[in-house]
Amino acid sequence: MMGYVGDTQKVDKGGCFIGGMKSLVRRKQVDSANSKSSGGAGSSHQLAKALTIPHLISIGVGSTIGAGVYILVGTVAREHSGPALTISFLIAGIAAALSAFCYAELASRCPSAGSAYHYSYICVGEGVAWLIGWALVLEYTIGGSAVARGISPNLAMLFGGPDSLPVFLARHTIPGLNLTVDPCAAILVFVVTGLLCVGIKESTMVQGFVTSVNVCVMAFVIIVGGYLGFKSGWPGYELPVGYFPYGVDGMLAGASTVFFAFIGFDSVASTAEEVKNPQRDLPMGIGFALSICCSLYMLVSAVIVGLVPYYAMDPDTPISSAFARHGINWAAYIITIGACTSLCSTLMGSILPQPRILMAMARDGLLPSFFSDVNKRTQVPVKGTVATGLLSGTLAFFMNVEQLSGMVSVGTLLAFTMVAISVLILRYVPPDEVPLPSSFQEAIDSVGLRRSGCSSSSSSDIDVESTKGPAVTAGDSTPLLVEISVGRPLVEKAAAKMSYLVRQRRKVAGWTIMLTCIGVFILTSAASVVSLSNPARYALSGFGGLLLLSGLVVLTCIDQDDARHTFGHTGGFTCPFVPLLPIACILINVYLLINLGGATWARVSIWLVIGVCIYVLYGRTHSSLKSAVYVPATHVDEIYETSANSLA
Repeated sequence: MMGYVGDTQKVDKGGCFIGGMKSLVRRKQVDSANSKSSGGAGSSHQLAKALTIPHLISIGVGSTIGAGVYILVGTVAREHSGPALTISFLIAGIAAALSAFCYAELASRCPSAGSAYHYSYICVGEGVAWLIGWALVLEYTIGGSAVARGISPNLAMLFGGPDSLPVFLARHTIPGLNLTVDPCAAILVFVVTGLLCVGIKESTMVQGFVTSVNVCVMAFVIIVGGYLGFKSGWPGYELPVGYFPYGVDGMLAGASTVFFAFIGFDSVASTAEEVKNPQRDLPMGIGFALSICCSLYMLVSAVIVGLVPYYAMDPDTPISSAFARHGINWAAYIITIGACTSLCSTLMGSILPQPRILMAMARDGLLPSFFSDVNKRTQVPVKGTVATGLLSGTLAFFMNVEQLSGMVSVGTLLAFTMVAISVLILRYVPPDEVPLPSSFQEAIDSVGLRRSGCSSSSSSDIDVESTKGPAVTAGDSTPLLVEISVGRPLVEKAAAKMSYLVRQRRKVAGWTIMLTCIGVFILTSAASVVSLSNPARYALSGFGGLLLLSGLVVLTCIDQDDARHTFGHTGGFTCPFVPLLPIACILINVYLLINLGGATWARVSIWLVIGVCIYVLYGRTHSSLKSAVYVPATHVDEIYETSANSLA
């Protein structure tokens, strides 16, 4: 008869997998009240619970709407979409919403700092989580530096021209080194860093004000531009080529380009630990922020492509030049103010998440504890924020990082992909074992002996009509006590069959998720690599599509795991249309990842190799899970209670 002691011994023997390659798949526990109250990693590094829905909306909108919208409308309309630019923004917004749905569920179930890194660590494993966290560090570092370098040219326009900034702020070229330094960019990064060190609520209020100015400028463009359009008869729409001059393919290509204008709402998820009511506020904050951004993008694009024919738009200054064609030259100053404020808000949104990701990785032992320190007065990771600001400011001062801007998209798209995969894992194969510190070993043994003793005594009592028999598993190790009757072989056989079917369902679901991801990769690769011959491309596309559709059908037909209802913090947002929505999200993001280009991937690969070396030399051996004991998730509360009673 299999009791809890046998399970405990199995877990003890399995402790050896923490070393070596198996450390890549160890998963951590969702932060809970039990783990914090018992001295978990989060108990001494608490952030301020200060954010509400308006704060989250300002972070999301401010991080998403950058100065790109003031340029993208011209470039994409001229080269891809034409007057159909509004539909391109709508499709891109829908694609971004797929990731937003996945983020909303995981953020409400696992509301802790770290965003996609945190979710990957819980659902996938330590190795993948490290790569995601390391890629996000690259994204926010280069993203912040690139944004800062773009502010000084726009500020110069307010002073009268490209070379009108004061000497101490203007760009200078160092003779002999062919190096252009940008003091203005570095100063702005340091100012934003200091503001973020003051406190999350104070910095968010400033970001909200700056974002409000940007939204007002966009409202000016929509209202005044709409008036000019009605007055002039919308010349941009009165074209013989129609609404789709480049066809539906051009419109879809434009959607792929403007998709990156929606990158930024994931900054909301990185502040999950600082939200007062994460189960309610995080999904609403993400949803409202994305809806506002999509609406503003669509309205601005609808107005601008209607004011000027798409082929006559200025690719560099499309909005101000459109107003100038209608005799409103002074609008250029208002639009430049909007570009400056949007860049400043995006700069804050780029620097804000990185210290929290570094803090989450340091809490887990994968980085030095220096990054996990939280200032007692401001309740902000000041050391990590200062380190982030110094690095981003130095890059912004010395380097023109525009050629590296493609690397920013890699971190975001990798995070989007892993979040969608994590939702599938949570629904179909949620972790059924939970790591506990080795200090709980006495309580674990006590609970194991108690359960084993109860099982033995009940099975030996022949006077009792019905007893609790062998434990069966929902996975490979989570006992479910099933009532079986002594002398009733049919009932016992049914219980054993149920146990077998549950185990098989988890295995089928796990393999199906993996094969579906492989199918997505094969399909998107075959569709993107133009050097392949047509027969090879069609064959690979068909094979990948078959794996993808088969995975979708299988996951739709089998039941989701009942443990999903109690996984993490319950009562929050639930992602709809699973498994269709996460699989569509994976397909879109992998396609965009593959099409970023070989040069971008070559640069990112160097960064990832550096990250692998750091993990092997430091993170793997310092992980907080190195000496953890894995126990069935259904026994965790009892173990915590036993430990608390023994201490009392």
